[in-house]
Amino acid sequence: MSDPADSIEIQNVVASTGIGQELDLEALAEDLPGADFNPDNFPGLVYRTQEPKAAALIFRSGKIVCTGAKSIDDVHEALGIIFGKLRDLQIPVEEDPDITVQNIVSSADLGHTLNLNALAIGLGLEDVEYEPEQFPGLVYRMDDPDVVILLFGSGKIVITGGKRTVDAAEAVEVIVDRIDDLGLLG
Repeated sequence: MSDPADSIEIQNVVASTGIGQELDLEALAEDLPGADFNPDNFPGLVYRTQEPKAAALIFRSGKIVCTGAKSIDDVHEALGIIFGKLRDLQIPVEEDPDITVQNIVSSADLGHTLNLNALAIGLGLEDVEYEPEQFPGLVYRMDDPDVVILLFGSGKIVITGGKRTVDAAEAVEVIVDRIDDLGLLG
């Protein structure tokens, strides 16, 4: 059997930063080719980078949220591009603004089908949400690492809420051990 940790793939990294000053989003939308600003639908300006692929949500307050990146390095690279574009427009941006990772979403495959009904009971009802009529996955809230795991009958899982790339690997190790201890792996 292959190690489920080997199947981990980062799907999305969400990070935030700020430039410490208010922005005129209407003017920025005109000056930034490819920017999308429709305040009736969303209060921020959306600017997408292609290499790496990511979207920056730029708010009037100067706060910026980067989403859609596949790694923390991609977040830094995409935001570096945004900071450069802002500087080109004579908007002062400090040399190295703080970037905070808010959430890393990863997926993995445990390599076995799962009996979610048995797991819901075995993992402890206080840490589990499982309503198959509402959602086909079991939601398991883990304390260490502090993540939420969505488990599906197929054996596929989604790990969300991580702040470090190692959180997903640690979570997979913990959940595999828990499921194995319950005798429900495979």
